[in-house]
Amino acid sequence: MRVHILGSAAGGGFPQWNCNCVNCAGLRTGVLHAKARTQCSVAVSADGSRWSLLNASPDLRAQIFSFPELLPKSRVRGSAIDAVLLSDAELDHIAGLLSLREAQPIRLYCTPRVFEWVFATNPIFAALNQSDRFNVTRLEDRKAETVGCGFGFETIFVSGKVPTYVKTPTANCDGAVVAYKLIDKSSASSLLYVPAIKEIDERFIADAAKCDCLLFDGSFWSENEMDGRGTGTRTASEMGHIAISGPAGSLARLSHLRIRKIYTHINNTNPILDETSAERREIERAGWEVAEDGMDFTV
Repeated sequence: MRVHILGSAAGGGFPQWNCNCVNCAGLRTGVLHAKARTQCSVAVSADGSRWSLLNASPDLRAQIFSFPELLPKSRVRGSAIDAVLLSDAELDHIAGLLSLREAQPIRLYCTPRVFEWVFATNPIFAALNQSDRFNVTRLEDRKAETVGCGFGFETIFVSGKVPTYVKTPTANCDGAVVAYKLIDKSSASSLLYVPAIKEIDERFIADAAKCDCLLFDGSFWSENEMDGRGTGTRTASEMGHIAISGPAGSLARLSHLRIRKIYTHINNTNPILDETSAERREIERAGWEVAEDGMDFTV
């Protein structure tokens, strides 16, 4: 299974257009040893010709042009994009669907809760669903599915948050956020994709331990990072993300896993973006990598 990182930043990208934090200002002036990043999305294929997208970021059009495998080939119109899998209903994960409105029919996978928030009550996205652009499959927790581009997947409901634009959420928000376990049907190799998660429990750790590669939520280094960087007051958990550091953070909970581990969905305030920082050295010593745009590997 081939994995191509189209974008590796959290919402707003890096540098963020309206941010002058030490990271964003440092990258613009050239004093920070870091790379620019677009908003988080991944392309995956098991046969090299048909591709599935894990989320559709607002930067999707530019990301498609950055990766020629997704561009039209011999026909006048067409795309190698076969399916889109949504991990949640956050704007930075769904806005790119609007860039696919001229495409041939594409299979779309999401939970009933995400479908309700994105398509059933939103007139802009509902217009996409009223045509033949998307063939929607509503996902259940722990149910195996098959995608036409050579792999299967299992949806794992995880803890997260309701999007801020949902003003009156129902009492039951199961399926608001999911992880995807992708399985190559020919080799049985597997990738666990988790761009957003608020808490890690023992069942999730057991799931991750059975995979060959983990692409995991690296949004924030610390719980109060936004406040410490002067960019806001909300905590990491209030924004639906587990911090990397701390006794309950992902570094402490998952570093023992003997698999390939990569942080993605990295917020512009996160010190691990600085390739010379102490935080970056700490995660690398623990066996973690940091995703960057254009990163390409096989699982």
